[in-house]
Amino acid sequence: MINIKLDANQTLGTINKNIYGHFSEHLGRCVYQGLYVGEDSPIPNVKGMRSDVVEALRHIRVPVLRWPGGCFADEYHWEDGIGPKETRKRMVNTHWGGVVEDNSFGTHEFMELCAQIGCEPYVNGNVGSGTVREMAEWVEYVNSDGDSTVVKRRWANGRKESFGVKYWGVGNENWGCGGNMLPEYYANEYRRYQTYCRNYGEHKLYKIACGPGTPDTEWTDTVMKMAHDKMDALTMHYYTVPTGVWTDKGSATDFDEAMYYQTLYGALKMEDIMQGHLAVMDKYDPEHRVGLIVDEWGVWHNVEPGTNPGFLYQQNTMRDALVASLTLDIFNKHCDRVVMANLAQTVNVLQAVILTEGGKMALTPTYHAFDLYKAHQGAALVAHTLKTPENSGVPQISLTASKKDNVLTVTLSNTALHNPAEIRLQPGAQVKTAAGRLLTGEMNAYNDFDSRPVKIKKLSGISVSPDGVTCALPPCSVAELTLTL
Repeated sequence: MINIKLDANQTLGTINKNIYGHFSEHLGRCVYQGLYVGEDSPIPNVKGMRSDVVEALRHIRVPVLRWPGGCFADEYHWEDGIGPKETRKRMVNTHWGGVVEDNSFGTHEFMELCAQIGCEPYVNGNVGSGTVREMAEWVEYVNSDGDSTVVKRRWANGRKESFGVKYWGVGNENWGCGGNMLPEYYANEYRRYQTYCRNYGEHKLYKIACGPGTPDTEWTDTVMKMAHDKMDALTMHYYTVPTGVWTDKGSATDFDEAMYYQTLYGALKMEDIMQGHLAVMDKYDPEHRVGLIVDEWGVWHNVEPGTNPGFLYQQNTMRDALVASLTLDIFNKHCDRVVMANLAQTVNVLQAVILTEGGKMALTPTYHAFDLYKAHQGAALVAHTLKTPENSGVPQISLTASKKDNVLTVTLSNTALHNPAEIRLQPGAQVKTAAGRLLTGEMNAYNDFDSRPVKIKKLSGISVSPDGVTCALPPCSVAELTLTL
C-alpha cells in the first residue's frame, strides 16, 4: 500500500490555468489541414476552422494558444497575412519542409480560432528578421481603438473592435533559429522592441522575453541582469528526446522497456533544469514578479516513416501520456513561478493532442491526459507527502492535488510497467463522495484513425472510509480522483 497524505486545508498557491496551454506553429500540418481547412473545404468547419478539432480543444479547456511559432515566428511578417486572401504574399517556409506558405491563415484567422476555442491568444513577434516598427504596428493593428492609418486597415479587413491581445512574445529562440544572437545583443534588442510595444486603452501588454533552450544559465543570467525590469515573463524550452541523441531520437511506437523508463527519466529532468534557471531569476527578481513560461515542451521522436521529415509528424503512445502527466506535475508544483506552458504542438506535430488525416480525427493518449488534468486549472495547489518505489530512477507514483470550492481533485500516475499500485489517500478532511477516471494501456498503445483503443474509462473499486480513500491503479496509467468534502 502506498500512503499519500494530503492537507486539504493547506494550499501552496494557485495553479495558473495557462499551464495547460498549447502551441500552434506554421509547421507541417498543424495549422493547415489540422486547425484550418478553409471555408470551401468539405470537412465541416466554421469560418475555415475545423469543427471537430475546435470542439475537442474546447473539451479540454485550452486556456491559451501560442502562434505563429516557433522558428517560423522570426521569419513571419504579419502584413503578409491580412487583407483579401487572393492578394496575400506567398512565401517558402524555409524552416519547415520548404513548402509554400500562402498566408491564408493570418492574424484575423488566428483570432477567430481562439474565439471559437474560447482561449486567449499568445502572439510571438518577429525579432530575427523583422523590425521594431513592424512589431509596434502589429500591436497597434490588433489592440488600438484609435483613428490611425494602421487601425483603419483593420477596419477595412472587417474588424472594427480591437482584439485586445494580452500576451506578446518578443522573439523566439533568438540564440538559435531566431537570429543566432549573443545574450547581450538580444537583451538590448528586447529592451528596444518592448519599448515600442505600447498599451492601448485598457489593453495592457504582458511582455515575454526569449529565454534559454539548454540547462546552461548564461543566457538567463545575462537577459535577466540587463532586462528583468522590462519584462513580465521569461520563456524556457525543453524537449524530451528518448535516446538523448538528436540525430536518432528513437521511434514513437517501437521501443522497449528500457527506452520507456529512459524517456520518463528524461522528462523528469525538467525539474532540475527549471530549478537552475529559477535560481538565476531569483537573483535578479527575489519578489518573483517575473514569471517563467515553458512555451515549448514535449517528447520529440523520429518522424513517422514515409512522412516529410520537415513536418515533424509523429505518433503518440501511453508513454507520451505519462510524460505529459509527469511534466504537468512539475509545472503545478512550481505554480508560484510557472505562469504558462505550451505543449508542442496542438495538431499533427510533435507531441500533438490531436491527429488528422483528411476528414478523420484521432485523439491521442496525451489529449486524454490533459482531459484528466483540466480540473486543476485555476485551483489551489494542495500540499502532499508521498513515499514511492522507483523503477530505473523513475518514481512509481507522481501526483498533483488541488482544491476548488469543496472539491479536491487528485491526479495520479503509475509509471510502473508491471506493478499495480494500491493507493491510500488521506486527505486531511472528511470525504463525502469519491469518483474516478482512468487512462491505461500497454506502453506503446496508441490511437489511429481506424483504431482508438486508448480512451478514458471509469475507475472502479474506489472505497471511502474513516481511514481515507483507497483505489488500485493498473500499470502504465494516469487517473483522476474527484473527492467532495
